[in-house]
Amino acid sequence: MKLKTRLLLVLTAVIVVLGSCSKDKFDEAEQARLDDAAIVDFVTKNNIPAIRHTSGLYYQIITPGTGASVTSASTVGVSYTGKLLDGTQFDKSTSTVTFPLTGVIEGWTIGVPLIKVGGRIRLIIPSKLGYGNNSPSPSIPKNSVLDFTIDLLQAQ
Repeated sequence: MKLKTRLLLVLTAVIVVLGSCSKDKFDEAEQARLDDAAIVDFVTKNNIPAIRHTSGLYYQIITPGTGASVTSASTVGVSYTGKLLDGTQFDKSTSTVTFPLTGVIEGWTIGVPLIKVGGRIRLIIPSKLGYGNNSPSPSIPKNSVLDFTIDLLQAQ
């Protein structure tokens, strides 16, 4: 009996160890390289005069705005449209949405303060500054580059 018990324990341990091995070998540096190449290709093909931020975010200030400046700690009211690079729209506000910039994806925290209230910006966000290697919903696959057009309507 002892031999059978030991054999069963060893077999169980082997199954647990093998089952816990990740088959998804995520390489953050490689993903950043792929994202940047996809963004450069996208802005080139679509003639978007985007600027690359040191964070890896690409942005186009469509209208700079003339109102109050915001910081990453501001609470803002915005309207926006979110798309994938293939043009698939995954989100769109139907009214003003208010939230603290500390509570959103990093690409927004970095990008929205680049304009003032009354401004409009396009943010092309590499996956690391978006949802990364996670999928927040079926409409946004993991490692997705995100394309947002944001109108900054108010700030506190």
